[in-house]
Amino acid sequence: MRKILLGGLIISSLFACKSPEARRPISVKGGSFIDESIARNATLFQAEKEQFQNIIDKNPNQKYLASQSGFWYTYNKQIASDSLPKPDYGDIVVFDYDVKSLSGIQIYSESETKPDRYVMDQQELFTGLREGLKLMKAGETVTFLFPSSKAYGYYGDENKIGTNIPLICKVTVHSITEN
Repeated sequence: MRKILLGGLIISSLFACKSPEARRPISVKGGSFIDESIARNATLFQAEKEQFQNIIDKNPNQKYLASQSGFWYTYNKQIASDSLPKPDYGDIVVFDYDVKSLSGIQIYSESETKPDRYVMDQQELFTGLREGLKLMKAGETVTFLFPSSKAYGYYGDENKIGTNIPLICKVTVHSITEN
């Protein structure tokens, strides 16, 4: 009797040492929302790009450049000197700007935005303008065409700029103080 009990105990202990199995989810959901969002954003960007191309075509005397960051710009006033620095991380930039819709309707004037004092990459500023300032020198004026993804995006500015609105911004840099 003891041998049978001991044998049963040994056999049951061998089966008890089985490694734990991972639990599987009851239902698996695909990434359909993300896929739909990507497709929707690609369509939106393409439509905005066509609107920008129309603006560029209507102004043949202006030379628009495409940035590596995904927006377009033209110099209204360009400083040819290479001795003037462009802002870098931590530099203080004093600038003013206005904001218009693609149809040319004023959203914010320079007086509403006031000359702004911005510490590069250390303060809140919408993506396109932050990246655009890095292309400028003191004394330059540039007109930027920002797609909604580089402007205020899906949320807008919760004031005058709504959801997914591309913008035209005319920016003048008054001074750059190196940190």
